[in-house]
Amino acid sequence: MDKVQDQSAFSAEDERALLDMIDRWLEKNVRPVVKDYDHADEWPKDIVAQMAEFGLFGATVSQEYGGLGLPAATYAKIVMKISAVWMSITGIFNSHLMLCLAIEKFGTEGQKRTWLPKLASGELRGGLALTEPDAGTDLQGLRMVAKRTNEGYVINGTKTWISNGIHGSVFATLVKTDPDAQPRHKGMSLIIADKREGFTVGRKLEKLGYKSIDSAELVFDNYKLPFEQLIGEEEGNGFYQATGGLELGRINVASRGVGIAEGALQLALNYATIRKTFGKPIAEHQAIQLKLGEMATRAQAARLLTLDAAEKFDLGQRVDLEAGMAKYFASEAALENSIEGMRIHGGYGYSKEYDIERLYRDAPLTCIGEGTNEMQRIIIARQLVKRMEM
Repeated sequence: MDKVQDQSAFSAEDERALLDMIDRWLEKNVRPVVKDYDHADEWPKDIVAQMAEFGLFGATVSQEYGGLGLPAATYAKIVMKISAVWMSITGIFNSHLMLCLAIEKFGTEGQKRTWLPKLASGELRGGLALTEPDAGTDLQGLRMVAKRTNEGYVINGTKTWISNGIHGSVFATLVKTDPDAQPRHKGMSLIIADKREGFTVGRKLEKLGYKSIDSAELVFDNYKLPFEQLIGEEEGNGFYQATGGLELGRINVASRGVGIAEGALQLALNYATIRKTFGKPIAEHQAIQLKLGEMATRAQAARLLTLDAAEKFDLGQRVDLEAGMAKYFASEAALENSIEGMRIHGGYGYSKEYDIERLYRDAPLTCIGEGTNEMQRIIIARQLVKRMEM
């Protein structure tokens, strides 16, 4: 497996070569083992090593710091392809890339040189630690406090539902450096928290789907951190630093939704052309054709919305609206297509022997992750109003 070369002149041909390589890898190395890993809820060590070899842990990291420097649109297409086969493994490198983005976008040059090369190679892996038991979508409700001492910070608190929590080694973690600040977001800071004394993993959280990626509690008990691991070295910017990566995160979740929607469509098509009732393939029955037509339209619309957001992101534009629309629509498309795909499979769709049941279990997460779809609709509306006022 070779990394794509000469990313400074990344072309359409480079993209095709990379996507073709991803296709071959999925068919040879991933599809044959998905069921075993998923049903056992086992962390896919060998697949993670292969993704590191591809350079996926540095997919969106600049070449200057050892990454591939891929455009968001290309990254989105990679996530779509992988999610059509197995969504879980995209979470292993996506959460990691949110950590990388926070450091590259807001960190000091020293922080970038120290952390990004090892993160891009996959030598270090990690994620984003924002959520707490009482602070999910409402990040301003977080309680984890970082108290200043002469040597640095002392941190106490718990994070929950953190992807890569068990197998990861470093996390961009949102803390309160000024608990009394008003408004509350001005008292938040983002730190680079690596596993050391005082940082332990709590319980692994069991999930309906999204298996084989570790979602865990992170416990900080008198965890000591030097000042130089405060991202940007200036307190009070954590809320904006954390949410600054959510646009790319929502493009990623939208891409996962596209992958599931397209994967469910393909599984349904394959089954409908083989399964026969009343002497002909069920794909020839009008009731099934209606479902397939709707599924295909949803999947294509989700793809176009997602690529539109990614392309605008690549142009440096603010894409709260576009990313929110893509995430909302694509995740709902994933949910609807997975349900319709299961219904087309009939009783077999409810069996663990068929892949459609995995997509059915994985799809709901896309409606929740990176901000619930209820919140996405509010964001979309607010951005529409703001743009009208400009």
